[in-house]
Amino acid sequence: MSPASARLLEDLSIYVLPGRTQDPAHGLVEAKDAERAGFGTVYVSERLDLKEAAVTCGALTAVTTGTRIGTAVIHPGTRHPLTMAAMAATLQTMSGGRFVLGLGALAPSLGVAKPTPAGLAHLVVTLRRLWAGERLTETGPAGSFRGLRFSDVPAVPPPPILFGTIGPKGLALAGRLFDGVILHPLLSPDAVARSVQIVRRAAEDAGRDPTAVRVVCTLITAPDLSAERAGVVVGARAISYVQVRGLGELLVAANGWDPAVLQRVRDHPTLAGKGIADTALTRDRLVEAAGAIPEAWFEEGSAVGSAAHCVARGRLYLAAGADEILLHGTSPLEATALARRWGETNAERTSARPAAASSS
Repeated sequence: MSPASARLLEDLSIYVLPGRTQDPAHGLVEAKDAERAGFGTVYVSERLDLKEAAVTCGALTAVTTGTRIGTAVIHPGTRHPLTMAAMAATLQTMSGGRFVLGLGALAPSLGVAKPTPAGLAHLVVTLRRLWAGERLTETGPAGSFRGLRFSDVPAVPPPPILFGTIGPKGLALAGRLFDGVILHPLLSPDAVARSVQIVRRAAEDAGRDPTAVRVVCTLITAPDLSAERAGVVVGARAISYVQVRGLGELLVAANGWDPAVLQRVRDHPTLAGKGIADTALTRDRLVEAAGAIPEAWFEEGSAVGSAAHCVARGRLYLAAGADEILLHGTSPLEATALARRWGETNAERTSARPAAASSS
């Protein structure tokens, strides 16, 4: 283990290039900032314009040495299974075993069918068999393959495959088959606890070790930011989720919120006729519409305030059963103080354990 990787935080990660970007090369700066700050993993959310995941993650492997690099998430339908397998195997090999493959079914219309549970299950099994050097001739929900194989099998262990989802069926699928789950942003700690229960129970029912399925909790975070910047990080990002038909309903159901708010948000003049607002408008133009969202939703589903307060919020999600907190919206540089405080808190908790044990 290198000195850099020895000090990285295994339970704290962050997005680079969150949302839309005109300068994907800035992700290299952010990845280096993240590694210096101690984030254990940096994630890339793919956009099929200026943020293609394979190119972006490949570049990140060249400017980091210890932090893991993951996708959160890419749509399975955008790549043939062999292309997906090759992409992940190449990134895993280039990074020396630091890649995390995050897949997700929720995506704007791409002209490809939404993946089915059977198709996802077949895809995951296909990826793992290709990485193991098997030759595949078969027909299934993920495609029809004739002599599908790797000529050169990776020498490093295969990357973990995570599933980004929110609904109970997706959570159960993650527990049965995937190496981990990436929970959707804007969930309350109670909603995360319920999600974790579904994942762990499904893993146990499938004969798997439920604790081996990693739960990554995505937390929209604005630590020590100005009101204007926090509005873009939290308010505009929340709009980009609740405004989307189907996704907004899932978030409301998961959190037990008032579904009537969704229509008020969607009727806001800024959003009227825009389709999926996140692809039609820049985030600064979404801030005004965020006023239609109750303040309680932000308090329950995000972390806004001092770095210490945001750390405390993240700890609530760990207590709810998450294994890793994925910060969303803020940049690694903006979150440096939070990462430092997170590491200090980890150290305090570790040093307190022997004393607690001896006192009993």
